[in-house]
Amino acid sequence: MLMRHVHPKLQFNHTLPYGAIVHEGGIQFVIFSRSATEMRLLLYDRVEDTEPSEVIHFERKTDRWGDIWSIFVNGLNKGQLYHIQADGPHDPENGQWFDGDCRLIDPYTKALAGEFQPHTDGIIRPPKCVVIDDAFDWEGDRHLRLDYSETIIYEMHVRGFTMNANSGVKHPGTYLGVIEKIPYLKSLGITAVELMPIHEFPIRDILGQIPERGNYWGYDSMAFFSPHRGYASGSEPGCQVTEFKEMVKALHQAGIEVILDVVFNHTCEGNERGPVLSFKGLENRVYYILENSGSRYANYSGCGNTVNGNHPIVREMIFHCLRHWVHNYHIDGFRFDLASILSRDRSGALISRRLPKTRCWRIPRSSRKHGMPLAPIRSARSVIFAGEICDKRGIGRSGMDGFAMTYAVFGGAIRGRWELLRRGSQALVTCMRAPAVHPTVVSILSRRTTGSLSTTWSPTERSTTRKMAKGIEMERTTT
Repeated sequence: MLMRHVHPKLQFNHTLPYGAIVHEGGIQFVIFSRSATEMRLLLYDRVEDTEPSEVIHFERKTDRWGDIWSIFVNGLNKGQLYHIQADGPHDPENGQWFDGDCRLIDPYTKALAGEFQPHTDGIIRPPKCVVIDDAFDWEGDRHLRLDYSETIIYEMHVRGFTMNANSGVKHPGTYLGVIEKIPYLKSLGITAVELMPIHEFPIRDILGQIPERGNYWGYDSMAFFSPHRGYASGSEPGCQVTEFKEMVKALHQAGIEVILDVVFNHTCEGNERGPVLSFKGLENRVYYILENSGSRYANYSGCGNTVNGNHPIVREMIFHCLRHWVHNYHIDGFRFDLASILSRDRSGALISRRLPKTRCWRIPRSSRKHGMPLAPIRSARSVIFAGEICDKRGIGRSGMDGFAMTYAVFGGAIRGRWELLRRGSQALVTCMRAPAVHPTVVSILSRRTTGSLSTTWSPTERSTTRKMAKGIEMERTTT
């Protein structure tokens, strides 16, 4: 009888159709831009370089296919540093922000390296894109698919979790530091960590200076497909990718799922007074919701701009991004910041009807039996989806309404209602209202203790928390 074995080198990755794609013998670069008239690829040898070592021009006749610009460059390898540069109409009053001098971040880049560099010529030099190979030795790692009734979520800021010296780790404030504290997480009795934003966000300002008030929390996305370089312990370009995957693998080995807090509602490019860093300089009218004939940015996020989540190109990008994190990073779920923005159409109006079922969020997960990707799975528990049911114009509905899926939402009305008190320690828990077919999920948002950081929960506390999770009245959220 033939025996089945898992092939040790088999990779079940999700290959992105855009960005830098690794092929044998070179790299293919694929960029979407409908209005660009010229496209260039800027190549760099070192992170600290302020000028490219080579500029490669896309040929309109051979390298443009409709709205897609695609070029294959022989001899390039993973680790290559690059920017995109695009010419096109510069007409801010009508929503066009093309500037042939701008160095642009590839919207699909899988990693960034370096910081904004100081300049005196008026040309912003953002962090450089890095070509990444998705191959990684997962050692048979699989999504845990824990039942909702057994899920207790610990919300965590990767840097803040171990940056203090009293954490006792060798790599404070990093992905590797989280690995060192897994025994502590296990002692709490939690079954999942929800990481506050780890998508790339700016560390320095556009002049290359450290701002007086830095971006600590990370709710200012700069590259949706890239793990934040500031949480890596190494300095090699792209090392954050490997370190993040090592962290996920180690947490899974400990029986802990990983959920990402994702910010698809705005970017760090700000409003009409903000810098041109990526999306603005490639197809501003597609990526953002605009007002006043395109001269102003709709600000449903409260952060200057609003991602145009229901434009087909942008929606496709969000789908690709979720699949990227599920397949290539083995992420177990997502919490959508200001999710209600995703239920606004291209003019900013609320979508009054659900989209067809064929447009629903369908993120394939591995088969439990053979570890092979199945046809798309519609069950919400295939991947955890949670949404913040509001935006900055007072809309209190989930953005997933427009995506025709089953989901769970953080219950703002009962946020902070439950408290566990024990000898001066306090744990605040918040419910996630889940569909009636699933038990309630509890999120541990914060824990103040009178002792050290290593204070642990007793078995009684863990049992009480689980009973609370099962006993809270569940609501049916229809889509």
